[in-house]
Amino acid sequence: MSRKPRVWYPGATYHITARGNRKAAIFQETDDYLKYLEILKNVQTAYPFILHSYCLMTNHIHLQIETIDDHIKYIMKDLHFRYATYFNKKYDFVGHVFQGRYGASIIENISYFLETSRYIHRNPLEANIVKDLADYRWSSYLSFISNVKNPHVNPEKTLNYFAAPPQKNYQIFVETDINLKSNETWQHLLNVTSATINE
Repeated sequence: MSRKPRVWYPGATYHITARGNRKAAIFQETDDYLKYLEILKNVQTAYPFILHSYCLMTNHIHLQIETIDDHIKYIMKDLHFRYATYFNKKYDFVGHVFQGRYGASIIENISYFLETSRYIHRNPLEANIVKDLADYRWSSYLSFISNVKNPHVNPEKTLNYFAAPPQKNYQIFVETDINLKSNETWQHLLNVTSATINE
């Protein structure tokens, strides 16, 4: 059975996920994380896109990507081909580094956009890797709640949805046990109406 083509249009935004083949580690040491981010930046030069958030875990990745003029399939194919080539050469491995096709859930409203950002940044906490999310080096979270700049991510669009002070309210949104199905529990943190976020 042939696979369905990815839904894409200029400006389409996605929650991208990919896991190591057979759930194996795709990052074995610090240099691997750095190489993935370096390749990500290089691919962004070839196929411009906006990275709204990311988290690199030992055996899987999360990216929140807004495309511009290039289909997501070209971005991801180039990114993971380059990284797999690097990884297999470095560790003298053969075969697939990533398990099957990457996941790409399209994001079509503000609510899902913000929920995706929260989910991505909470990954190290949910996995009991850290107690303080700001301590996790391989996500974009610190650049959202502080003035520490991250050259790989642009938090501006996300923070613009939050009322002043946006960094603090975003931190509350991510770190507090909020019921995302109930707008009332987090609407007060935003500068947009409940009707707008689900459009």
